[in-house]
Amino acid sequence: MDALIKLEEKIKYDFSDKELLLTALTHSSYHNEHKKDSECNERLEFLGDSVLSVICSEFLYSKAKGDEGDLSRLRAALVCEEALCEYASEIGLGTYIYLGKGEQKGGRMRPSILADATEALLGAIYLDGGLRHAKKFILPFLKEKYSSIRNARDYKSILQEVIQKNPGEKLSYSIVSEQGPAHDRVFVCAAYINSNEMTTGTGKTKKAAEQEAAKNLLSVMGIST
Repeated sequence: MDALIKLEEKIKYDFSDKELLLTALTHSSYHNEHKKDSECNERLEFLGDSVLSVICSEFLYSKAKGDEGDLSRLRAALVCEEALCEYASEIGLGTYIYLGKGEQKGGRMRPSILADATEALLGAIYLDGGLRHAKKFILPFLKEKYSSIRNARDYKSILQEVIQKNPGEKLSYSIVSEQGPAHDRVFVCAAYINSNEMTTGTGKTKKAAEQEAAKNLLSVMGIST
Protein backbone atom coordinates (compact mmCIF):
# COMPACT_ATOMS: atom_id res chain seq x y z
CA MET A 1 0.00 0.00 0.00
CA ASP A 2 2.92 2.37 0.69
CA ALA A 3 4.10 1.86 -2.88
CA LEU A 4 0.67 2.74 -4.23
CA ILE A 5 0.62 5.93 -2.15
CA LYS A 6 3.99 6.90 -3.64
CA LEU A 7 2.65 6.34 -7.14
CA GLU A 8 -0.43 8.43 -6.38
CA GLU A 9 1.88 11.21 -5.23
CA LYS A 10 3.83 10.99 -8.48
CA ILE A 11 0.76 11.13 -10.69
CA LYS A 12 -0.91 13.72 -8.41
CA TYR A 13 -4.13 11.78 -8.18
CA ASP A 14 -5.65 10.05 -5.15
CA PHE A 15 -7.88 7.13 -6.12
CA SER A 16 -11.21 6.78 -4.37
CA ASP A 17 -11.32 3.15 -5.49
CA LYS A 18 -7.87 1.69 -4.81
CA GLU A 19 -8.89 -1.56 -6.52
CA LEU A 20 -8.91 0.27 -9.85
CA LEU A 21 -5.30 1.30 -9.31
CA LEU A 22 -4.34 -2.23 -8.33
CA THR A 23 -6.00 -3.63 -11.43
CA ALA A 24 -4.25 -1.09 -13.66
CA LEU A 25 -0.91 -2.29 -12.31
CA THR A 26 -1.64 -6.02 -12.61
CA HIS A 27 -0.06 -7.64 -15.64
CA SER A 28 -1.69 -10.74 -17.12
CA SER A 29 1.31 -12.87 -16.04
CA TYR A 30 0.62 -12.02 -12.39
CA HIS A 31 -3.10 -12.57 -12.83
CA ASN A 32 -2.47 -16.03 -14.28
CA GLU A 33 -0.54 -16.98 -11.15
CA HIS A 34 -3.03 -15.41 -8.70
CA LYS A 35 -6.40 -15.78 -10.41
CA LYS A 36 -8.38 -15.70 -7.18
CA ASP A 37 -6.73 -12.52 -5.96
CA SER A 38 -6.58 -10.28 -8.99
CA GLU A 39 -7.91 -9.05 -12.30
CA CYS A 40 -5.40 -8.13 -15.02
CA ASN A 41 -5.18 -4.71 -16.61
CA GLU A 42 -6.14 -5.67 -20.17
CA ARG A 43 -9.72 -4.32 -19.97
CA LEU A 44 -8.51 -1.05 -18.46
CA GLU A 45 -5.86 -0.87 -21.19
CA PHE A 46 -8.62 -1.18 -23.79
CA LEU A 47 -10.53 1.68 -22.19
CA GLY A 48 -7.44 3.80 -21.65
CA ASP A 49 -6.46 3.47 -25.30
CA SER A 50 -9.76 5.06 -26.34
CA VAL A 51 -9.57 7.78 -23.68
CA LEU A 52 -6.02 8.59 -24.76
CA SER A 53 -7.09 8.87 -28.39
CA VAL A 54 -9.90 11.31 -27.54
CA ILE A 55 -7.72 13.50 -25.29
CA CYS A 56 -4.85 13.54 -27.77
CA SER A 57 -7.14 14.28 -30.73
CA GLU A 58 -8.79 17.19 -28.92
CA PHE A 59 -5.39 18.56 -27.90
CA LEU A 60 -4.02 18.41 -31.46
CA TYR A 61 -7.20 19.87 -32.93
CA SER A 62 -6.77 22.95 -30.74
CA LYS A 63 -2.98 23.28 -30.99
CA ALA A 64 -1.68 21.85 -34.27
CA LYS A 65 -2.07 23.01 -37.82
CA GLY A 66 -2.49 20.81 -40.87
CA ASP A 67 -5.03 18.53 -42.46
CA GLU A 68 -6.44 15.23 -41.23
CA GLY A 69 -3.37 13.33 -42.40
CA ASP A 70 -1.00 15.67 -40.58
CA LEU A 71 -3.02 15.43 -37.36
CA SER A 72 -3.19 11.63 -37.63
CA ARG A 73 0.59 11.39 -38.01
CA LEU A 74 1.12 13.65 -35.02
CA ARG A 75 -1.32 11.65 -32.93
CA ALA A 76 0.43 8.42 -33.85
CA ALA A 77 3.73 9.90 -32.65
CA LEU A 78 2.20 11.02 -29.34
CA VAL A 79 0.45 7.75 -28.48
CA CYS A 80 2.82 5.14 -29.96
CA GLU A 81 4.46 2.50 -27.79
CA GLU A 82 7.73 4.41 -27.63
CA ALA A 83 6.01 7.59 -26.47
CA LEU A 84 3.97 5.74 -23.85
CA CYS A 85 7.18 4.17 -22.55
CA GLU A 86 8.67 7.62 -22.17
CA TYR A 87 5.63 8.74 -20.15
CA ALA A 88 5.90 5.60 -17.99
CA SER A 89 9.60 6.20 -17.37
CA GLU A 90 8.97 9.73 -16.15
CA ILE A 91 6.91 8.40 -13.24
CA GLY A 92 8.87 5.17 -12.79
CA LEU A 93 5.76 3.14 -13.55
CA GLY A 94 7.66 -0.09 -14.14
CA THR A 95 8.56 -0.24 -10.45
CA TYR A 96 4.92 -0.58 -9.43
CA ILE A 97 3.66 -3.18 -11.95
CA TYR A 98 2.70 -6.60 -10.57
CA LEU A 99 4.41 -9.24 -12.71
CA GLY A 100 4.44 -13.02 -12.72
CA LYS A 101 7.66 -14.88 -12.01
CA GLY A 102 8.33 -15.40 -15.69
CA GLU A 103 8.25 -11.65 -16.37
CA GLN A 104 10.25 -10.51 -13.35
CA LYS A 105 13.50 -10.48 -15.32
CA GLY A 106 13.33 -7.66 -17.82
CA GLY A 107 9.57 -7.22 -17.68
CA ARG A 108 9.68 -3.88 -15.90
CA MET A 109 11.48 -2.31 -18.85
CA ARG A 110 9.68 -4.14 -21.65
CA PRO A 111 8.09 -1.52 -23.93
CA SER A 112 4.82 -3.39 -24.46
CA ILE A 113 4.27 -3.87 -20.72
CA LEU A 114 5.04 -0.24 -19.89
CA ALA A 115 2.87 1.10 -22.72
CA ASP A 116 -0.06 -1.12 -21.77
CA ALA A 117 0.23 -0.18 -18.09
CA THR A 118 0.23 3.53 -18.98
CA GLU A 119 -3.01 3.13 -20.92
CA ALA A 120 -4.50 1.02 -18.13
CA LEU A 121 -3.59 3.64 -15.54
CA LEU A 122 -5.24 6.32 -17.67
CA GLY A 123 -8.34 4.15 -17.99
CA ALA A 124 -8.43 3.66 -14.23
CA ILE A 125 -8.18 7.39 -13.56
CA TYR A 126 -10.97 8.00 -16.08
CA LEU A 127 -13.28 5.53 -14.33
CA ASP A 128 -12.40 6.80 -10.88
CA GLY A 129 -12.40 10.54 -11.46
CA GLY A 130 -13.76 11.25 -14.93
CA LEU A 131 -12.37 12.89 -18.03
CA ARG A 132 -11.14 16.01 -16.22
CA HIS A 133 -8.72 14.06 -14.05
CA ALA A 134 -7.71 11.82 -16.95
CA LYS A 135 -6.74 14.94 -18.91
CA LYS A 136 -4.90 16.39 -15.93
CA PHE A 137 -2.78 13.22 -15.75
CA ILE A 138 -1.91 12.65 -19.42
CA LEU A 139 -1.93 16.13 -21.00
CA PRO A 140 1.44 17.26 -19.53
CA PHE A 141 3.11 14.26 -21.20
CA LEU A 142 1.36 14.92 -24.51
CA LYS A 143 2.28 18.60 -24.44
CA GLU A 144 5.93 17.88 -23.67
CA LYS A 145 6.16 15.26 -26.44
CA TYR A 146 4.41 17.54 -28.92
CA SER A 147 6.84 20.34 -28.10
CA SER A 148 9.85 18.06 -28.57
CA ILE A 149 8.53 16.86 -31.95
CA ARG A 150 8.00 20.42 -33.15
CA ASN A 151 11.47 21.51 -32.05
CA ALA A 152 13.35 18.36 -33.01
CA ARG A 153 15.78 18.29 -35.89
CA ASP A 154 16.39 15.06 -37.75
CA TYR A 155 20.15 14.88 -37.37
CA LYS A 156 20.27 11.37 -38.79
CA SER A 157 18.76 12.53 -42.08
CA ILE A 158 21.11 15.53 -42.24
CA LEU A 159 24.11 13.29 -41.60
CA GLN A 160 22.93 10.72 -44.14
CA GLU A 161 22.79 13.42 -46.82
CA VAL A 162 26.36 14.44 -46.00
CA ILE A 163 27.66 10.87 -46.11
CA GLN A 164 25.96 10.16 -49.43
CA LYS A 165 28.13 12.82 -51.03
CA ASN A 166 31.13 10.58 -50.37
CA PRO A 167 30.76 7.37 -52.44
CA GLY A 168 32.01 4.26 -50.71
CA GLU A 169 31.39 5.46 -47.17
CA LYS A 170 28.73 3.68 -45.13
CA LEU A 171 26.97 5.13 -42.09
CA SER A 172 25.58 2.87 -39.37
CA TYR A 173 24.49 2.96 -35.73
CA SER A 174 24.66 0.48 -32.88
CA ILE A 175 23.44 0.54 -29.27
CA VAL A 176 26.59 -0.21 -27.29
CA SER A 177 25.24 -0.12 -23.73
CA GLU A 178 22.22 0.44 -21.50
CA GLN A 179 22.60 2.18 -18.18
CA GLY A 180 20.44 2.94 -15.15
CA PRO A 181 17.57 1.12 -13.44
CA ALA A 182 14.83 -0.56 -15.45
CA HIS A 183 12.36 2.28 -14.92
CA ASP A 184 14.86 5.00 -15.91
CA ARG A 185 16.98 3.50 -18.69
CA VAL A 186 19.61 5.47 -20.62
CA PHE A 187 20.83 4.11 -23.95
CA VAL A 188 24.27 4.75 -25.42
CA CYS A 189 24.59 4.62 -29.22
CA ALA A 190 27.71 4.69 -31.38
CA ALA A 191 27.80 6.15 -34.89
CA TYR A 192 30.12 4.45 -37.38
CA ILE A 193 31.52 5.43 -40.74
CA ASN A 194 32.39 2.16 -42.41
CA SER A 195 33.65 0.13 -39.41
CA ASN A 196 35.13 3.04 -37.50
CA GLU A 197 33.37 4.31 -34.40
CA MET A 198 33.20 8.09 -34.72
CA THR A 199 30.98 9.39 -31.92
CA THR A 200 28.50 8.27 -29.30
CA GLY A 201 25.23 9.69 -28.03
CA THR A 202 22.90 9.05 -25.12
CA GLY A 203 19.13 9.16 -24.77
CA LYS A 204 16.11 7.85 -22.91
CA THR A 205 15.18 5.85 -26.02
CA LYS A 206 17.26 4.13 -28.68
CA LYS A 207 16.08 6.60 -31.32
CA ALA A 208 17.00 9.56 -29.15
CA ALA A 209 20.48 8.10 -28.59
CA GLU A 210 20.93 7.62 -32.35
CA GLN A 211 19.91 11.24 -32.98
CA GLU A 212 22.39 12.45 -30.36
CA ALA A 213 25.19 10.35 -31.89
CA ALA A 214 24.42 11.79 -35.34
CA LYS A 215 24.35 15.34 -33.95
CA ASN A 216 27.74 14.82 -32.28
CA LEU A 217 29.24 13.43 -35.48
CA LEU A 218 28.00 16.43 -37.46
CA SER A 219 29.70 18.65 -34.89
CA VAL A 220 32.97 16.68 -35.20
CA MET A 221 32.77 17.13 -38.97
CA GLY A 222 32.41 20.88 -38.49
CA ILE A 223 28.88 21.00 -39.88
CA SER A 224 26.61 23.52 -38.19
CA THR A 225 23.13 22.27 -37.28
